[in-house]
Amino acid sequence: MIEIGTYEAKTQLPALLRRVEAGESFVITRHGRAVARLGPVSAPPPMTAREAAEGLQELRNRLRARGRTGRPHIRELVEEGRE
Repeated sequence: MIEIGTYEAKTQLPALLRRVEAGESFVITRHGRAVARLGPVSAPPPMTAREAAEGLQELRNRLRARGRTGRPHIRELVEEGRE
């Protein structure tokens, strides 16, 4: 893994990020001591259409339930914001 000083990392951040997107990793050092690692983030697995729809339905149900518990309903909050 490539070591890079904090000053260089600060001044070259856009270029370093492009290299990270290409798969490289770096160790950022301060006074010769490793203080951080800069590398690609593993992406979460893509959500299926069914999972997305189920998540939206769950959110909708939670918002409806809150409206029945005395908390303001989402529509009331929208209308209040328009006043």
